[in-house]
Order: sequence, then structure tokens, then C-alpha cells
Amino acid sequence: MSEQNYFKFSNSVVIAPLGAVLLIWIVYWMELRFQTNFNDFGLYPRRISGLQGLLFSPFIHGSLEHLYNNTIPLALLLASLFYFYRDIAIKVLVFGALLSGLITWGIGRPSYHIGASGVIYLLASFIFFKGIFTKHYRLVALSLIVVFIYGSLLWYIFPVKNGISWEGHLGGFLTGFGLAFLVKGSVPSPKKFAWEHDDYNEEEDEFLKHFDEEGNFIETIHEEHSQEENTLQVKYFYKKNSEDVDSE
Repeated sequence: MSEQNYFKFSNSVVIAPLGAVLLIWIVYWMELRFQTNFNDFGLYPRRISGLQGLLFSPFIHGSLEHLYNNTIPLALLLASLFYFYRDIAIKVLVFGALLSGLITWGIGRPSYHIGASGVIYLLASFIFFKGIFTKHYRLVALSLIVVFIYGSLLWYIFPVKNGISWEGHLGGFLTGFGLAFLVKGSVPSPKKFAWEHDDYNEEEDEFLKHFDEEGNFIETIHEEHSQEENTLQVKYFYKKNSEDVDSE
């Protein structure tokens, strides 16, 4: 696939992040509006009933600060996923959220795990490692941008702070790495110069004809001109002075 067709804007680049952000804010608004708490729908490790959190926990947040901190990264990373990897974006998002949730369910502490941070770690990890694996210069550049902006998040896959589901972060990070390695998608073909094609003939290259076998520039002077081209023609136009004109 050519770069022009691969890096092409689609409606999903806007719809996916906008829809995700609206959902998490609507859920939080419903909690405030009806004076209820949805934490019981979160993921609770090693409980069969806690598996419901695989579907619901990414949309539930414990506070306005928690919700705000997840909103911008979720929107930016989802937009990047659907723009740069649109053919596998849905697969990565759905299977990644489920797998990272299962890891959290298996290793998590006995508490309700809620929030979209696991999905954020999934997206950041996938985008970073996938760009490195593809070795395409634009996707590698995207990987470096992700590291520059969200590199500090790496510390939170370890239990460095109470009240944070580092298990969810770790599950998302590991799942993103695994999917980057396993999920295959189309990669843009880099633009090739003339000499990179298989049918390239060096002897017919007009540019290389100006150099000898050792790479020295050959100065060529064209001295063949027709006699007509070398002939200088000068025409004189004479106008009589008024004093020399005879009046009748």
C-alpha cells in the first residue's frame, strides 16, 4: 500500500475518540444525576461476578480528577490508533481491552478496579512497539512522540502509589506489547527512487552520464552549431532629416 493511501484521514479518527470520551463522561454524569455509585460494576479479581468489569470498568471513574486525567490521553491515543493503524484498530481495541482486563483479574488485589487507564496503557504500549517493529520512519516518529509525552507513565506499572491499579496498568502494557508483535497489519510502502527499482538500468541514467567510472564529473561542451546559428545579422534603418526632404 502506498503512503498516500495508507496515511489517509477517515471519519473514525474523530468518531472513535469522541465516542469514547462521551461515554465515560455520560457514565460519570449518570452517577451524579441519580446519586448512585457504579463501582460495583468494576472488575474484581478472581471472582466470577467480577468478570463483568471486563466490559464496564473502563467506563467507570471514581472522581472528577480521575475522569479528567484519563480523558485527554484516551482521546489522543485513540485518534492516533485509528489514523495510523485503522485496518487493525478495532481488533486491537476490543481484544486488547479484554485481555488486559483478564490479566488484571488474574493478578489484581482484592478490590474493585475501575477506569480507562488500562486501555490507555494498552494503546500507548501498542503504538510504541508497533512503530518500532514496522521500522517505517513515520510510525517510528509516532513511537518517539508517545515516549516523549507518556514515557513517565511507565513508573505506574509498578506499585509505587496507593490507590492506583498498577495491575491494570501492567496488564494494558503487556497486552499492548503482545498485540504489537502478534497482530499483523498493512504497512505503507516507502517511496522508492529510480535506482531502487529492479528494472533500473544504470547506463540509461542521464544523470550518471555526467560522471566517469571513478565518480569524477565529466565536463561536456557542445561546439557543433550550424553556420546559420553563428551568423550575426545587423539591420540598419535610415530616416531622412527633414532638411533633406524637398517640398513640392
